[in-house]
Amino acid sequence: MNALHIKQFADAPSTRLLRTLLAGWLTLTLVASATPAASGSPPPRNPAIAAAHGYYQRPVDGRVLRAFDKPEHKWSRGHRGVDLAAPIGATVYSAGEGTVSFAGSVAGRPSVSVTHPDGLRTTYTPVIAHVQAGETVAAGTPLGILDRSYDGYPGLHWGALQGPDDYIDPLSLLQPPRIRLKPV
Repeated sequence: MNALHIKQFADAPSTRLLRTLLAGWLTLTLVASATPAASGSPPPRNPAIAAAHGYYQRPVDGRVLRAFDKPEHKWSRGHRGVDLAAPIGATVYSAGEGTVSFAGSVAGRPSVSVTHPDGLRTTYTPVIAHVQAGETVAAGTPLGILDRSYDGYPGLHWGALQGPDDYIDPLSLLQPPRIRLKPV
C-alpha cells in the first residue's frame, strides 16, 4: 500500500467517524477515572444543613474501606455497617441529633450508640467515648476518639439500625430526601 492509498483511507468518512468515537470514549474514560467515587469521597460536614433537610452526616471524613453487606438472615454472615478510613485518635462526630443510648464496651471494643428522634440508632466502634449514656447530642457533636482497629480496617465501623435488629446501610442516610413532582 503506498502513501496515496493510506491518505485516502485516513480521510474516508468512516475512518473519521471511528477516530471521533474513539477520542470521545477516551475522554470520557479519563474524566470518569479522575472523578472520585461517590461512596469514597465524603460530603462536607455541615450539621445545620443536614438537620434542616432531615438527613445525616458522616461521623468521620474518611473514604469507605468496606461497604455494607446486609446478611440474608439475622444470624448470617455479612457486614452490618460501613468501615470509614480514619487515623487512631481522630474525632468521631454524631451523624445526627439524638440521645446517647450507650457508651462503653461491647465484646472488648469501645463503642457509642446514639438513638435519633426518628427511632434510628447509629453505632460507632471502636470509639473511646467522651459522652455518657443519656446525654443529648446535636448532629456534629464529638462523641469521642477513634481507638485502634480490631479487624484489620484502620478506621471507624459505623452502623445504623431501624428497630431492635434491622441493620440498614448508613451511607443511605446521607442522601437528601427525594423530591417528587406531581402533576397539577
